[in-house]
Amino acid sequence: MKFLDKAKIRVISGHGGNGMVAWRREKYVDKGGPAGGDGGRGGDIYFVADENMSTLLDFKIKSVFKAQSGENGGIKGMHGACAKDLYIRVPLGTVVRDVKSGKLIADLTENEQQVLIAKGGRGGRGNARFATAQKRAPQFCEPGEPGIERVLELELKLIADVGLLGMPNAGKSTFISAVSSARPKIADYPFTTLVPHLGVVKKDDGGSYVIADIPGLIEGASEGVGLGHEFLRHVERCRFLIHVVDLTTENPVENYKIINNELRKHSEGLANLYQVLVLNKIDAILEENLNKFKEEFKQFSSDIFPISAVTKQGVDELLHFVSQKVDEIPKPEFDIDIEEDLDAYDNDDSAFEVTKLDKETYLISGGKLSRLAKVTDARNTEQVVRLQNIMKGMGVFDELHKYGLKNGDTVILGHLELAYYDDEVWGG
Repeated sequence: MKFLDKAKIRVISGHGGNGMVAWRREKYVDKGGPAGGDGGRGGDIYFVADENMSTLLDFKIKSVFKAQSGENGGIKGMHGACAKDLYIRVPLGTVVRDVKSGKLIADLTENEQQVLIAKGGRGGRGNARFATAQKRAPQFCEPGEPGIERVLELELKLIADVGLLGMPNAGKSTFISAVSSARPKIADYPFTTLVPHLGVVKKDDGGSYVIADIPGLIEGASEGVGLGHEFLRHVERCRFLIHVVDLTTENPVENYKIINNELRKHSEGLANLYQVLVLNKIDAILEENLNKFKEEFKQFSSDIFPISAVTKQGVDELLHFVSQKVDEIPKPEFDIDIEEDLDAYDNDDSAFEVTKLDKETYLISGGKLSRLAKVTDARNTEQVVRLQNIMKGMGVFDELHKYGLKNGDTVILGHLELAYYDDEVWGG
């Protein structure tokens, strides 16, 4: 299966149902009155972390997700049904970023974790909601609010306890196939694995941990040389690393230094992760050469394990040690600035912004005001008056006067272009 760890998708939450203008028609009810019901809420969109998914390939096939819209209100005060929410399953370790704002809005690290991505539009109110003692027969209702549309960038960072690092052909794939049920393609060639592989290793006490075979790094990987730089992000979430060194190469020590240098260039966090040093392919070298290499590598680590991934010599001792370290070393914690209040992010009810376009034209934008503009019919006087009163209460006109607003000037709010006059109903 092809591995895909980045994807861009578009999500659109459900449109709220329209309110209804209706009247009571019962024979024995005098002056029936308004009876229009409210529209239903549009569907929300959630991301759900799924440990059974290992790639973002599904989002290459389908990249647009749209939730259902709410039903319109009905007669006799009947409300429209709310739409079902849409749940999109993503792999464990998926980080979600809003492309427009650049903000991180989700980091899904636990199985079945749910995160609200786009809230559905509110249902419009029917005319029965606007009846008052002074206004007993309102002739208008609200249309439903549109859903929220977002373009999102998904990035997968594998959730593994231990990361395998090493030069291409160091024997990582052979090792992970020897200790787990993972079956990466293995051959004797100086090229790197094209995709990461996850293997589950059983512990002596009956538990288990996950090892990730990260594609081989080469010199310059942190600057984009080769494939390794594409997968360095997957190492960041590991508790620690197993650094596999091929003892049959011309200069194993230099290869070890090159890999660690690439980690340091990528991030100090990676460079500071604890490493278990594994000297592989001891079956292919003389014992006297092995002792020489062990002495050379002691300057870098005290935890050195000579093994042969092919013959499994020394593997059991290594796995016993790694199991202990998995219990000792906690998972790294990340301070990620995530935008948690998505409703406020898209629908900030208190904030608005005034922009003076020219001497006589002003543009207003803001969460609540933008939503109100979308459900206001400029041809309906009652709706325009209601919008005007809300703007007064929010201090919008006070702010406009600071910018020099005067009678006859144009105020633009969403699709509305309205002429302003003191204490009069707008027109336009």
